[in-house]
Amino acid sequence: MKVRRKARALALQVLFEVDSVEHPVDVALPRRIEDAHEEDVEQEREPLPPEGESFVKMLVRGVSEGRDELDQLIAKFAPEYPVDQLAIVDRNVLRLAFYELRNMGDVPVKVAINEAVELAKLYGSDSAPRFINGVLGAYLAGHPALAKRGA
Repeated sequence: MKVRRKARALALQVLFEVDSVEHPVDVALPRRIEDAHEEDVEQEREPLPPEGESFVKMLVRGVSEGRDELDQLIAKFAPEYPVDQLAIVDRNVLRLAFYELRNMGDVPVKVAINEAVELAKLYGSDSAPRFINGVLGAYLAGHPALAKRGA
């Protein structure tokens, strides 16, 4: 598994925990990173390297700090679905994707969208990937300059 893909999955797990049981980020993040490291060692997999851990931390902190703004984007581009009624996985996959699209110029748009859809396939319901892709597609349709940013 690619480092950033693994980091995104870990970030989603932390955000899910924070969103569902309201554990503080400063508690959930280091604990989840440590648990993931132990799982990797136990299963003889390559642990997340330091740059992966940094990416997880950046994603989680960025999403946490920009949560209100990210939720406004979700509400704007998925108006028929109240943000607080979305599945927790879907809501946090969208938060991650919007954060990457808006704040991480080094991540190509297609990569950010594809990674969001892949997370939805892994952790969401059967309809989640199509929903995530549709919301992000609506966002891109309103931001043609962004759509041209890297492939």
